[in-house]
Amino acid sequence: MEKIIQITAGRGPAECTWVVAQVLKKMLDEAKEFNLKCLVIEREQGVENGTLESAIIKLEGKAIHEFVNLWIGTIQWIGQSQFRKFHKRKNWFIGVFEIPPISKSQINESDIHYQAMRSSGAGGQHVNKVSSAIRATHIPTGVSTVCMDSRSQHQNKKTAKERLLLKLEEEEIKKLKSQFQTTWMNQTQVQRGNPVRVFEGSDFKKQKVVASYKTKREQLKKELKNEISR
Repeated sequence: MEKIIQITAGRGPAECTWVVAQVLKKMLDEAKEFNLKCLVIEREQGVENGTLESAIIKLEGKAIHEFVNLWIGTIQWIGQSQFRKFHKRKNWFIGVFEIPPISKSQINESDIHYQAMRSSGAGGQHVNKVSSAIRATHIPTGVSTVCMDSRSQHQNKKTAKERLLLKLEEEEIKKLKSQFQTTWMNQTQVQRGNPVRVFEGSDFKKQKVVASYKTKREQLKKELKNEISR
């Protein structure tokens, strides 16, 4: 099970971009406690050092639903601006959104076509006479790679496949990034009030949770246990 989420400052000021960077750190630390695998796919740097306009994370693991439900929504930070010393505002808000997944290409061995070809370049008569190089092509997408590193056709075939799978993975990431461009609406949907998490101070400590939040977490834990025990 995997989910992709975005942390965004919306159109908030520099203080909000600092909060995004802090939330990303907190989220990655907390994900370890939930035994989740995390991959930060994209970071959009803010204007100030140590700030982020947004961050996009892929999460995988059994407890993913519980974890995401604890973060999706508005995050509030209560604190003095580090960038405007005499600014009176003390409450800053950012948003955490879930991004719908895209359909991934299923890679089957039958979809890969291998073609033997003669190696080119330096290497003496051997590379000119023996068809040891291998081109691997993923038929559904047309993506291909060539390997001529070894005199062994078998080894070149193996390496060409590895390179092809890596290239296809890179293509998937490009698709994700393309989809992320459509999440710009998230930048305008950060709402003030009703935060799901509240932090405060320059050390970004979590504020004491209210009873309703505790009840919700306990309920989510029970649901997770029931799901695992099935």
